[in-house]
Amino acid sequence: MNETVLYSADGGVITLTLNRPKVLNAINPDMAEGLGLALDRIESDNAARAVVIKGAGDGFMAGGDIKFFTGFTGQPPAERRIAFERFIRNVHPTIVRLRRLRQPVIAAVHGPCAGFGMSLMMACDLAVASAESMFTLAYIHLGVSPDGGSTFFLPRHVGAKQAMAIALLGERFDAPKALALGLVNEVVPAAVLADRVSALARRLAEGPAEAIAATKQLLSQSLDRTLDAQLQAEADAFARSTATGDFTEAVDAFVNKRAPRFGRN
Repeated sequence: MNETVLYSADGGVITLTLNRPKVLNAINPDMAEGLGLALDRIESDNAARAVVIKGAGDGFMAGGDIKFFTGFTGQPPAERRIAFERFIRNVHPTIVRLRRLRQPVIAAVHGPCAGFGMSLMMACDLAVASAESMFTLAYIHLGVSPDGGSTFFLPRHVGAKQAMAIALLGERFDAPKALALGLVNEVVPAAVLADRVSALARRLAEGPAEAIAATKQLLSQSLDRTLDAQLQAEADAFARSTATGDFTEAVDAFVNKRAPRFGRN
């Protein structure tokens, strides 16, 4: 781990805090490495049941670190292209690994959420935003095309025409619009963001882990499958779920009219 991404665990909930507050948590090679190391740790932690990603200071993430970018502007174009391609290819595995995590991932968004910050948020399974959050894809203003999977996630979230407008115009929009577009699940007052995300993460962490992991995988892969293939995947996942202790606990709890206690048998 490095100090650009802080890692904490509490009762099965893992919280990753993007920790470059002086630059609104803009991503640079150190943070890319920090995210990778954090995912290593989550993947090896059998007690991890849910993940929260949030930003330190005044924002979630303002995108790429422009100061880091300026270190390459004086290079010849061919060298500059190689340097940035290397950087992006080091960042992109984080998005893939985030999507493949068994645990559900919640983005807790406040303040600016721009560029790669939006990509990261969209890669999460759920997103809760504070009312003062602001969003922009922003890449077009730097004369570059988007990265971080945003061109994959955006049309799937908002539809083709809205995705084109968000990406090509690079306009800023507020939390209520993000909610209306389907980019976030909830908008809450800033004062209760942490509590709301904590409650949601705790609810997921106390749920049936195998069923949650299977549901996440099924939904993530559904758009790339035929109906027949998806039905088969559902049948396989359902059958696997019935072989878990959580299944027998849930059935017993239902029959006996009590709340289930998952993960305890």
